[in-house]
Amino acid sequence: MPRLRSRFQSRIVIDPEIMAGKPVVEGTRIPVELVLKRLSQDLDLQTLFEAYPRLTLDDVKACLEYAQAIVEGEEIYLAPPRLRRTAHSR
Repeated sequence: MPRLRSRFQSRIVIDPEIMAGKPVVEGTRIPVELVLKRLSQDLDLQTLFEAYPRLTLDDVKACLEYAQAIVEGEEIYLAPPRLRRTAHSR
């Protein structure tokens, strides 16, 4: 079964001529990074929409989906746990 096109693929664009190539919401100069940062500071969407009236709920969902796709694609290498020093290990 073919996978449907992701929401972010139609709403998030990367263009070297716009915001130095940062991913932005299509038709705006609003970077995905800014949307995510604002959401991390205040989850009230109304506040976000008041500050950026051109944003829509679908745009915000696309930003979150884009971030999720980036994180899922990352290879994570955890540092080995540190050995705990005890009085007996000196």
